[in-house]
Amino acid sequence: MCGIIGIVGTTEVASALYDGLTVLQHRGQDAAGIATVDGARLRLHKGNGLVRDVFNQAAMSRLRGRIGIGHCRYPTAGSEGAEEAQPFYVNSPYGIAFAHNGNLVNTETLRKEMFEDDRRHINTDSDSEVLLNVLAHELQIQERMALTPDHIFKAVAGVHERARGGYACIALVLGYGLLAFRDPNGIRPLVLGERVTGEGREYAVASESVALDVLGFKRLRDVAPGEAVFITDDGQLFARHCAESVVHAPCIFEYVYLARPDSMIENVSVYKARLRMGQKLAEKILRERPDHGIDAVIPIPDTARTAASALAEALGVPFREGFVKNRYVGRTFIMPGQGDRVKSVRRKLNPVELEFRKKNVLLVDDSIVRGTTSKQIIQMARDAGAKNVFFASAAPPVRYPNVYGIDMPSATELVAAGKTEHEVQQMLGADWLIYQELQDLVWAVQDGNESLKHFDSSCFNGEYVTGLDRHYLEQIEMLRSDDAKAARRSA
Repeated sequence: MCGIIGIVGTTEVASALYDGLTVLQHRGQDAAGIATVDGARLRLHKGNGLVRDVFNQAAMSRLRGRIGIGHCRYPTAGSEGAEEAQPFYVNSPYGIAFAHNGNLVNTETLRKEMFEDDRRHINTDSDSEVLLNVLAHELQIQERMALTPDHIFKAVAGVHERARGGYACIALVLGYGLLAFRDPNGIRPLVLGERVTGEGREYAVASESVALDVLGFKRLRDVAPGEAVFITDDGQLFARHCAESVVHAPCIFEYVYLARPDSMIENVSVYKARLRMGQKLAEKILRERPDHGIDAVIPIPDTARTAASALAEALGVPFREGFVKNRYVGRTFIMPGQGDRVKSVRRKLNPVELEFRKKNVLLVDDSIVRGTTSKQIIQMARDAGAKNVFFASAAPPVRYPNVYGIDMPSATELVAAGKTEHEVQQMLGADWLIYQELQDLVWAVQDGNESLKHFDSSCFNGEYVTGLDRHYLEQIEMLRSDDAKAARRSA
């Protein structure tokens, strides 16, 4: 999961790109970058760290131009180094800067094709650089001195024919404009907006609508699965579907955890979807534990707060803020190693003892992935004086790796993989544990847009909408384990 944004404006766009990236920071805290077009030149600045750390006044002053793209990175397997910070750039053809959110599942095949057939060199381990070079090659074979939107859309169609996985992409094609496109299944999100100023009409594309909101852009619509949007240097917008129709299956984990609650994805309010998750979870508790004995519902801040509030209301139980969060510690889910995650939980959360002492508390989290954080939080609640600690997950058990851009760990490190819910409960140390049902999670999102018939729920059910090569999961098992990541960092 990464955050991407692109703007075709009538005035300088660097500061707007910066502001957009700051509200997409929750999608990636590892690296950030901005590229702008300044006449015939590309201006690029990127580096490891938070947006505020990567860009200083001197860097921003050099990012001149009224067209640009930005990226904040959350590293998936094999893309953790400084050289993988985006946007990437190739100078042939035309000059292309490129930013990508997602993950390809046929990277190695494409990498081999790039070298052996297309004679293009890939310099990093990032699948984003592979995807950029596929796009560059498809543009090159158009064999035109001057590109038209038709040529660009044919090139994107060629990308879709070759690439498999989840991807939302934006690219600057120097001398022509900004291109944005989304994978045929629509797994990763991408939204289009516009605003009208005294100087004229401006367009933006971004991973989430919240980035458009803070910049004053009106959300027009989501970029459709398999669609490409091209905005010329002079502000003309063209759009075309560039892939054959396949199953539209947006990632359901966007609604559970990844996206901000004030975003709209596929015309569904993330906030309202999370409210419905809490309502459905309460219904399950009332069915299975009518005499639950809960004295207080306490969310694990921040993502679970919305679902927990709806759950508490449905149960008729007080909602209490039992943990104070240190907002200067990053999201634990995307910490690079187990040791960092363990240390960061205590730095991140501190219990309010009065809300736990001699009470039966229900802790609510958005999901349980490794279980490391959940286990520590449960113990923190006990240490604060809780009589009984119950635990609820607004999502079903995570039993399978995600391969479409969320760096969920290898299956052996998922606490629910191959275990019953009772076994997970014992491992976490909860007095009882309850998970959301998958059909209830689907309903919670689908109720906001009944035209959504399918979702990528692969981390819950192991069904991968693009299909996978036989050995792919074995390969990511070796890449994604904490031991493998530690070895790469020490190499």
